[in-house]
Amino acid sequence: MLDRVEIAKQKWSGYHKSVDIWLQERQKLLVQYCQLAGLPPFEKAKSGLPETDKIRDFCENLVDYVSTGHFEVYDKLASDPKSQNVEQNLENSIYPRISETTEEALAFNDAFAEASSDKDLVNFDDKLSFLGQQLEARFELEDHLLQSLNKQG
Repeated sequence: MLDRVEIAKQKWSGYHKSVDIWLQERQKLLVQYCQLAGLPPFEKAKSGLPETDKIRDFCENLVDYVSTGHFEVYDKLASDPKSQNVEQNLENSIYPRISETTEEALAFNDAFAEASSDKDLVNFDDKLSFLGQQLEARFELEDHLLQSLNKQG
């Protein structure tokens, strides 16, 4: 997933300032995800759960990222004169599918953002893995949206 972020940054950097910031937020979110999941290069030193403050920080960035997409980036992209068909594409196919991933991200946040002990983290690894799948699908949809802009421009 991190490689896809780099590719997206290379392709769409400079298109719009809000897109640049959003892609930076995506990269930060993915790094945090990899740290929590113990994915390379952040393998877990032990088989325990992540610290609750790291989970809380991740949840904050997760909510910020999905909110930025919905309330800033998508609106700006749809109103860009270079993207005549983007609004229709958003409404008809991409936006409903992105909204599903938003619901999953918010459910994860609701479940774990206020965790204060290991007993609050029941099924954390399974939920984090599922969230990773949802994020991957979301990033693919967002990249598809950006690609449709590129074809318009």
